[in-house]
Parts: sequence; C-alpha cells; structure tokens
Amino acid sequence: MDKGNLSIVSEFVLLGLCHSWNMQVLFLIIFFMLYLLIVSGNVFIMILIITDSHLHSPMYFLLANLSFVDMWLSSVTTPKMITDFLRENKTISFGGCMCQILYVHFVGGGEMVLLVVMAYDRYVAICKPLHYSAMMSLQKCTSLVVTSWSIGFVHAMSQMAVIVQLPFCGPREIDSFFCDIPLVIKLACIDSYNLGILMNADSGVLAMTCFILLLISYTYILLTIRQSTKTGASKALSTCTAHITVVVLFFGPCIFIYVWPLSITWVDKFLAVFYSVITPLLNPAIYTLRNKEIKDAMKRFRRYYMHYKGNI
Repeated sequence: MDKGNLSIVSEFVLLGLCHSWNMQVLFLIIFFMLYLLIVSGNVFIMILIITDSHLHSPMYFLLANLSFVDMWLSSVTTPKMITDFLRENKTISFGGCMCQILYVHFVGGGEMVLLVVMAYDRYVAICKPLHYSAMMSLQKCTSLVVTSWSIGFVHAMSQMAVIVQLPFCGPREIDSFFCDIPLVIKLACIDSYNLGILMNADSGVLAMTCFILLLISYTYILLTIRQSTKTGASKALSTCTAHITVVVLFFGPCIFIYVWPLSITWVDKFLAVFYSVITPLLNPAIYTLRNKEIKDAMKRFRRYYMHYKGNI
C-alpha cells in the first residue's frame, strides 16, 4: 500500500467495558472506590516501611518498591477508564495511546523482574542465611531494583520501536478501556497476523523467563524450609506464602494470555481489569494480612498516631 495515500489517525476510540449507561455508572462508583483503595493502601505500605526502623531491611525495601510499581501500573490506565465512564465519546489521542503502551510495558516488565528479585532475596535469606548481609546489602538491592527498571524500559522500547512505525489509515475503534498492543496492531493498514505473534512472543519470552526463575527459586526455598526446624520453617513459610500468592496472581493470567490461542473479548477485558485494578489492590492486602512484622508495624504506627493526636 502506498504510504503517501494513507490518512493519519490522530486519535482512537475506546469502546470501554460495556455500553449500558446504568452499568457504566455502577462501574464508575466501583472502580473509583477501588482506585482510592489501591493508592491509599500502597502509599500506606511505603510510608510504613520508610518511617518504621524495624522494617529497614532488604525484603521491605523491595516490598516498598513493589507497592510503588503497583500504584503506578494502576495509574497508567485506571484514571482514564474512570473518567471515560462519564463521557459519551471515549477517545484517546495517538500520543496518549502510545504513552499508555509504553508505560504499561515499562512498569509491567519492571514488576516481573522485581518479583524475581524478591524471590532471590528470600532464596538468600532462607538458603544462605550466613551470607545474607553481604549478598543483599543496600547497594546490591538498589542495583537489583535499577536492573528491574532497566529491563522493563528496554522491553517497552522494543515494543514501541515497532508500534510507532505502523501505518494507521482507517479503523479507530479499540474494544477495551486502554490501548493494548494486540488491539492496536489490528488497526494497522498492513497484514498484522505475523507481527502480532512476534509482539506476543517478545512479551511472552520475558514473562516465561521470569516465571521459570521464580519456579526455580521457590523450589529451592520450599525444599530448604522442609529441612528446617519447625519454628524457623513456620516463619519462612508464612513470608513465602505471601510472595508465592502474588506471583501466581500476576503470572497466572499473563501466561494464559500468551498461551491461549483464542481471543475472547470478555476474557481479554477481565484480564485487563485484573492487571490494572485487582492485582495492585490485592498485593498490599496479601502482604499486610500474611506478614506479622507489617502488622506489628501497623500497631506501632497506630500507637504513635494516637499519642501524637493526644498531645495536640
């Protein structure tokens, strides 16, 4: 096709989750409340870890980073989805669409690697406890976090380098509440089948690599816990259960997306909501409910707040 005859698409139309006005009002209320919980829950965990000296350890440094990533991941798409419930014309500019793709893959890819880093931290703490201080120093933790962000950025740029070059000449409707790469590729004025497979493979390789590394780490951890004393094993297992739960919630749907050969609209939308809203909401709840040190820190924070309030 002659690119000189292609019209330039300046914006896309997001079809959203549904077309019923009553359902959109209901979703507006639900997702607005959930987004407030996501932001407040993750911010609270970050504040708790920063202010409580008992939580100044590598594991909680990484947990604070995970809370920040979760909040950012949700903020890339959820506010736009909420405001679109109030609009009849749900449009997004071409630049805005490209930014969503960039940040979703940047933050999502970074979170995958960060979960591997957290598993490595637990592996060293449980399997090599005598070397923990040396192997997981603050400098090492910072380097690992920077590495996770760097890998996420490289992954996102590899996707963007292809997407921004595509010619868009006609169809503008995206059957979702945000710009998802497979849906955007389908709007390009080229045969996008092979390109779609290539882009899915790019994301799938990162996801499967991280998932395999996580499986290896937690297999070693669980084998070590099995040989430990009852008291030590109970504490280690409690911590790892929270980590494993988060990993399953994050990677389970992700692997389903890249392995499942069929594209079912309602399933795709459910998984998109799961990543944007449910996972960032559940992570702080899981770590709070399953972690004794976090619960103790919350009690200290509450006592400090009540004492401070009483002296005013």
